[in-house]
Amino acid sequence: MADMSASANLAMTHLVPLAKDLDENKVTPGVLGFIVFAVMALAVWALMKSMNRHMVKVDFTESEAAPTGAPAQGSASK
Repeated sequence: MADMSASANLAMTHLVPLAKDLDENKVTPGVLGFIVFAVMALAVWALMKSMNRHMVKVDFTESEAAPTGAPAQGSASK
C-alpha cells in the first residue's frame, strides 16, 4: 500500500510544474471538445438530410372533403 502512495506522490510532483505552465485565466475545450462538437455537427447534418428525404415524400394536397353528415370513405358503421 505504501508503494502505491509513493508512486502517486511521484506522479503528482511531476504534474504540478506542468500545471503551472498553463495560463490560469485561459480555458479551452481542447481536442476532446472539438471531437464532440464535430460528431454533433455530423449527427445534425445526417438528421437534416433524413428529414429532407422524408418531407419530399409527404403529399401536401388535401383530398376532397366528404359532405357533412355522410360517413367518410373506408369507415365501417355498425
